Amino acid sequence: MNIINISQTTLFNNNLESSLLEISYIIAAVLFIVGLRMLSRPDKARKGNLLAAGGMFIAIVATIVLYKTDGVGIKNIALIGTAILIGTIAGWIIAQRVAMTAMPQLVSLFNGMGGGAAALISLMEFPHILNNPETTTLLRGDVLAIVLGLVIGSVSFSGSMIAFGKLAGKIKNIRGRWLRYLNLIILSIIIVLGGFLLFGNVGSPENTMLLFILILAISIVYGIGFVMPIGGADMPVVISLLNSFTGVAAAMGGFLYDNTVMLTGGILVGSAGAILTILMCKAMNRSLLNVIVGAFGGTVQSHESQGGNIKEISYTDTAILLNYSQRVYIVPGYGLAVAQAQQTVKELVKLLETNNVEVKFAIHPVAGRMPGHMNVLLAEADISYDRLIESERANGEMSDTDVVLVIGANDVVNPAAEDDPGSPIYGMPIVKVRDAKNIIFMKRGMGKGYAAIENTLFFHDKTRMLFGDAKVSLQKIIEQIKAL
Repeated sequence: MNIINISQTTLFNNNLESSLLEISYIIAAVLFIVGLRMLSRPDKARKGNLLAAGGMFIAIVATIVLYKTDGVGIKNIALIGTAILIGTIAGWIIAQRVAMTAMPQLVSLFNGMGGGAAALISLMEFPHILNNPETTTLLRGDVLAIVLGLVIGSVSFSGSMIAFGKLAGKIKNIRGRWLRYLNLIILSIIIVLGGFLLFGNVGSPENTMLLFILILAISIVYGIGFVMPIGGADMPVVISLLNSFTGVAAAMGGFLYDNTVMLTGGILVGSAGAILTILMCKAMNRSLLNVIVGAFGGTVQSHESQGGNIKEISYTDTAILLNYSQRVYIVPGYGLAVAQAQQTVKELVKLLETNNVEVKFAIHPVAGRMPGHMNVLLAEADISYDRLIESERANGEMSDTDVVLVIGANDVVNPAAEDDPGSPIYGMPIVKVRDAKNIIFMKRGMGKGYAAIENTLFFHDKTRMLFGDAKVSLQKIIEQIKAL
């Protein structure tokens, strides 16, 4: 009788733990979904990020404490806890110290780590299935998930590392029609080898494992070749696409482990990344295929590259022009992030508003090399979100704008996107600053933008150039306005 009672108690405890684990996973999944939904609003994005992080924390703790296989819980908890602690400290330090200008690189790096982790899961689990004497065709679905996780995760990892290097200026573009064909050949080889692994007769377990490792190596090479020819201005789209890959690879791990929260999280990341990729392509008026094979940006030159005479403007004249305007639009770009001038911009906005000047920000979807980069940068300075106007809406007000102050932006205001069919950015929606009455470009010099093409707007009759560090220049403008 005691044995029966003990057995019933054990069974009850196991069922209770299993139920609590599933409930925890459901709560975590709900927090993922709610957090992701809140990321669509700048004023709620921070809270959404914290909610999603809280969901991940719940999932991790619940798995460590409640997960059991054949009644046996997870082992090596001390080792797992140490790894989590090290990762948490490293991630916290990196996030605190990274400059806003390096945020795209950081996103790419973190995304690559996710893809690498998904590939490692496949590497660890395949030998278990391979050496399992009970392996039958019924496990073919697991093998498919493992192979997909390996290929997609390794492509995401190596591709993200190349993207990181490109954004950091460490890796140059390698272009050529031959590379496109080479990539197609490599991809075909991966598909053939993967199919052979699934349905063919490889032979001994040793040969099967060698084939598995070969697929891993070729996938890493494909990830490198996939990103290498893509130009700098298309890098935000590529990072978003690789992020989607990482989500799909993680979902394969969730399928393999029958883990609800891992599967849900992977699907959310994969689908969100895919949607963002599509939106980014739409924002640049390009198809995804055109992004992958089109070599947008980098060293390409506009077919109608023109020089001309530029006209400079002094700090005093800039201050007078801004101070006696009715409406001013500021177009922030990567140069604003480099100068870390967001707080100084906020001071300028307050000062102009005191003098009854309406000030707004025209935000291009890909300004600053990543979607939302400028929104985050300006949020650091606590600039109200209702001032941040999407470029499409801002364009409707440009003709009634007295002054447009372009701070470190280039490609996103370049009229070649509308005027020059031979330009690599032709067709990309831009902020139509040339419709304004006066245009002031704040730049360090006459350097070209991220797409490496000349901006003919610099030579327009309405344009004046104000050279120098954006933060220093803004401070001098503020001083001049106060002196008026």
